[in-house]
Amino acid sequence: MFSDIPFDPAHSGGEELEKHLLRLGMIHELDAINFCEQMAALSADPSVQAAFRRVAADEKQHMGEFETLLLRHDSEQTKELGEGTEAVESAEKKGI
Repeated sequence: MFSDIPFDPAHSGGEELEKHLLRLGMIHELDAINFCEQMAALSADPSVQAAFRRVAADEKQHMGEFETLLLRHDSEQTKELGEGTEAVESAEKKGI
């Protein structure tokens, strides 16, 4: 993951900045979820596994918070997510 913001906030403002920040938050949370789930799978200690799974669950909640806020700031994203859902459901009906 990254510790520096990978863009210049001076070139973004208002809604665009908010969308960038929320998407970066989502990227960070997905990275943390993947890391924790991988560590849980690698560990032989049930208490370590449980700790990583608890942290992954927390990160999933954070992901949901950022996604909810992003959808409030980006109506185009909301539309595209709906289209993605429709595409999956259509493919499933066709057995793809």
